[in-house]
Amino acid sequence: MAIPSDERVAARGDLAWAISVGGIGVVTFASLLLLAWYFAATLFLIFAGMLLGVALNAMSNLLGRVVALPHWLRLTVVCLVLAGLLSGIVLLGGATIADQASVLSNTIKSQLVNVRAFLDKNGIDTSYFDLGNPPASPSGSSTPETPAAGPPRNLPSPSALASSGGAIVSQTLKLLLGTVSVVGNFFIVLFLGLTFAAQPGVYRSGLLFMVPSRHRARATVIVDRIGETLERWLIAQMLTMTVVFLVTWIGLKLIGIQSSFILGIQAGLLAFIPTVGAVLAGLIVVLASFASGWVAAASALVLFLGVHALESYVLTPIIQRQALDIPPATLFAFQILLGVVFGIWGLALALPVMAIAKVLIDHFKAEETTPAATA
Repeated sequence: MAIPSDERVAARGDLAWAISVGGIGVVTFASLLLLAWYFAATLFLIFAGMLLGVALNAMSNLLGRVVALPHWLRLTVVCLVLAGLLSGIVLLGGATIADQASVLSNTIKSQLVNVRAFLDKNGIDTSYFDLGNPPASPSGSSTPETPAAGPPRNLPSPSALASSGGAIVSQTLKLLLGTVSVVGNFFIVLFLGLTFAAQPGVYRSGLLFMVPSRHRARATVIVDRIGETLERWLIAQMLTMTVVFLVTWIGLKLIGIQSSFILGIQAGLLAFIPTVGAVLAGLIVVLASFASGWVAAASALVLFLGVHALESYVLTPIIQRQALDIPPATLFAFQILLGVVFGIWGLALALPVMAIAKVLIDHFKAEETTPAATA
């Protein structure tokens, strides 16, 4: 049976339209991926600001359960308390932190030298540790190098002065730019967190306004569930970090480690990064404890294992059982993936990103099982 020409033309038009729409969709998706790839650091910076806003909002809501105050006043109280705690730490322990940080840096450098000497002694190549140092003269030739003929030079040549001056300027600029970048990122995150926490309803309404009206109800449920999940996780994470800091600080103080306070701070901060952060904190603690002897290092290792067990088997099941339920192997693999692709930002923010993905997956799987159950 022959198909009328009008129907063939319509079918070809529909096929061309479908191909065009599909091509536009693929190009748009690829463009978004490329944009996320090139601006990953900026996107993670904005995401960190959003997390800070969620944390401040969560603490304001907790305060609202105790006292009936407006949101802006509760947020002001929370910010003043946090600023007071930070100022107290800086004023009371600023000199101690600076001294212990200097001691810790020198201790770790000396221990790394000892580790390299130990590896060299056992025949392990450590040439990858060289950072532009000039190669040593061969051990077999004991004849000193004869200086080049000519009059002795008491002052360096103009070219040497120019090159050394350029190196000093270059290193100084790198240090200044790095400092400005860190301080700038800190204030960007702080500003975004305060603005998000000041008017959470405005940003929630604006986000939902961009969703088509037929999907707005579903998007409202997803956004609220993501917000509740992140709030519970952040509160639990802050409690965990505080406990890790206190236990590490007090334990190292009892052992007799010099830089116990700064080591406790770094252990508490690294507790924000699950698995990888605990391993890094433990390595730093044990490496810094070698300067006090093998007994102190062994005691620090036992303390690290105890803190890790406390975090993994007590704090996480009790405090975070209502926050997240992600298998450790899945989380670790996702951390490694984001860390390799996006660097330190991906490693540090892998868990909240995965929490959002888990909320989305759970929501859509629940929607799939609900019609099947009703049928």
